[in-house]
Amino acid sequence: MFFKSFWRKKEKSTDKKSVSVGHVDTFKYKTSIEMRFADLDMMGHVNNAIYFTYMEIGRTKYWKHAINWDWKTTGVVIGQASIDYIAPIFLEDKVSMYVRTSRIGNTSFDLEYLIVKDVNGKEVTCSKGKTVCVAYDYGSKTPSAIPDKERNKMIAFEQLESS
Repeated sequence: MFFKSFWRKKEKSTDKKSVSVGHVDTFKYKTSIEMRFADLDMMGHVNNAIYFTYMEIGRTKYWKHAINWDWKTTGVVIGQASIDYIAPIFLEDKVSMYVRTSRIGNTSFDLEYLIVKDVNGKEVTCSKGKTVCVAYDYGSKTPSAIPDKERNKMIAFEQLESS
């Protein structure tokens, strides 16, 4: 007996992804990160899960400074978060974070993060991270288009090409 499948797989439309986190020179926003004793683990360095909290802190500061996102109109949820751990952070370290928008799609955009510490006057990269942020309508519980106002602010701040 021969069976033939007639259903077609509908192609899912996805936004183009950025490839990798850029170099420090490609970031236009930098902020300091204040560590707490509670951020440390038994080994005396910042626990790996805390890096995501630092990314959230940096993201919030960045949005307030660069975009001033209208949260009452359109929410943002994190669709994906990733991080590469490079060097440990200790309590005595002076830590800063670079944040930038690297890609803007229809309903999502990518933020990239570099967490650095000062070692003898030079910045040492501790981690590289990325989040895919999705504009979200909490009323309908669905992704929504990135509002033009916020899109234009991201493009202007980052000096990105309009898509």
